[in-house]
Amino acid sequence: MTLRKPNLVPTKRLPDALIIGVKKCGTRALLEFLRLHPDVRAAGSEVHFFDKFYHKGFEWYRNRMPPTLEGQITMEKTPSYWVTRSAPKRVFAMNPAVKLLAVVRDPVTRAISDYTQSASKRPSLPRFEELALMDSPWGSVVDTWPPVRLGIYARPLRRWLRRFPRSRILIISGERLVVDPAAEMTRVQEFLNLKPVITEKHFYFNSTKGFPCLLKSESRSTPHCLGKTKGRNHPYIDPVALERLREFYRPHNERFYELSGINFGWQ
Repeated sequence: MTLRKPNLVPTKRLPDALIIGVKKCGTRALLEFLRLHPDVRAAGSEVHFFDKFYHKGFEWYRNRMPPTLEGQITMEKTPSYWVTRSAPKRVFAMNPAVKLLAVVRDPVTRAISDYTQSASKRPSLPRFEELALMDSPWGSVVDTWPPVRLGIYARPLRRWLRRFPRSRILIISGERLVVDPAAEMTRVQEFLNLKPVITEKHFYFNSTKGFPCLLKSESRSTPHCLGKTKGRNHPYIDPVALERLREFYRPHNERFYELSGINFGWQ
């Protein structure tokens, strides 16, 4: 019997795992933390294949992937997959055994973060409260406004669960990714069947930015944080408006806890 030699030539492959969302919940941090692992290779930018470029075909998609060696995992991150209605069916057509990762955080905080990003590009944007709620003194929540709608996590999760078993979807706490990145990355590495390489030694907490930074990574041996746009200061939000939003999300959060099997304890 002849032993098969391992393939030592890197090749481009369709992804084994996808970070499918959620926008403004920590997907960039998750990807950067995963890149610390020597057995992970990820596309550099969001590919948007399953939402915008599906018509280009799987060969086009494969060519957007980084070359990987046998035994390494190919990944990409596009947060808009989470809410793209056709994405679960399309991803399933590519590979029913693909592993899916979703990062979620308190939907009120997520909405404010989403707004803050938009306001940094468009200073003329009305106040958050004026967009998120009906007329002053803050009436009902405008659930059609995208930053609010995106925080209703149960609807998209239900769509993904129609195609994939719960065991194929890892739901990651954006809050825990900040407070205890090593512990959350232990869960991620177990889910992806990776050796537990990423540990406390890779992180330090930057009190100015308010989130973890990397002590070292594959490409840089010196400490560094994510891009300067990460860790923006949120604007002051009227407490009455915040309470209205919490009331609005409460039943949606409960449904999400039931579907995901995790109580995130959002207030």
